[in-house]
Amino acid sequence: MEVSTVKANVIVAHEARLKKKSPVFAAFLAGSFSGTCSTILFQPLDLIKTRIQTQSQGVPRQSVSAVCSSVIKSDGLLGLWRGLLPSLMRTVPGVGIYFSTVHTLKSRLAKVDASSSLMIGFTARSVACSAMIPFTVIKLRSEVNHKGRPPLASSLPGIWRSEGVRGLTRGLLPTILRDAPFSGIYMMLYEWIKSAEWNTYDSALANGLAAGSLASLITQPADVIKTKLQVTTGNKTVLATCSRILSTYGLQGFLLGLGPRLVRRSLMAGLAWSVYERAIKKLGI
Repeated sequence: MEVSTVKANVIVAHEARLKKKSPVFAAFLAGSFSGTCSTILFQPLDLIKTRIQTQSQGVPRQSVSAVCSSVIKSDGLLGLWRGLLPSLMRTVPGVGIYFSTVHTLKSRLAKVDASSSLMIGFTARSVACSAMIPFTVIKLRSEVNHKGRPPLASSLPGIWRSEGVRGLTRGLLPTILRDAPFSGIYMMLYEWIKSAEWNTYDSALANGLAAGSLASLITQPADVIKTKLQVTTGNKTVLATCSRILSTYGLQGFLLGLGPRLVRRSLMAGLAWSVYERAIKKLGI
């Protein structure tokens, strides 16, 4: 038997064992890989969005280009990737948890349609958000340029000592209210667009971009509320934060940072699902 034939048989046997033993783990790995790629690529958009949403009161609001120029001027080009490490700490396992939960739920349903996709996306994102909320808090605080804030205040031990469990889980409710509906709406729209008769060009990336744009627009107010809650200390409630946003910015305040977030979330969603689906097909799951 030729060496190439032996190698081919070994690869086939290995893939068969992987499919049989742990398709959920394979889904976790595929999701984590897609999350790593998208996080590294689009971290600058997330940083710019956060800076826009947390600009000081009474200061003229800066545009996307102005914020970008300010970051580069003060921290250099690599400053646009500030907060990348906590972003990876949150996103890589978070996306893995999300996709493995999606796979588990899908495998238990006889048929996946628009309504079940809404439920699957909502549930999977709620699980991932709850598991990774401490890293979300750290990520946001590392992206905000607060002078005089000690570095320890942006670490898990620092927040634990100064604010306790409440600090590490700050903004969990608005995070779930933002991400879970986003994921549910996204999956529902994604499946609908993917199976639509008019969609003759079935591209995971294109489908993801379209679904991500609509879902981002719908959930933008929750993103603003979540950011405001997580970058401040003290016993701020969702209602008090909404009132403050309304009195400071008016109704348009709930759309702060929409541009960079819409671009980032739609591109990340499109890329994540594209990479994930390719990996799943490669593994034959």
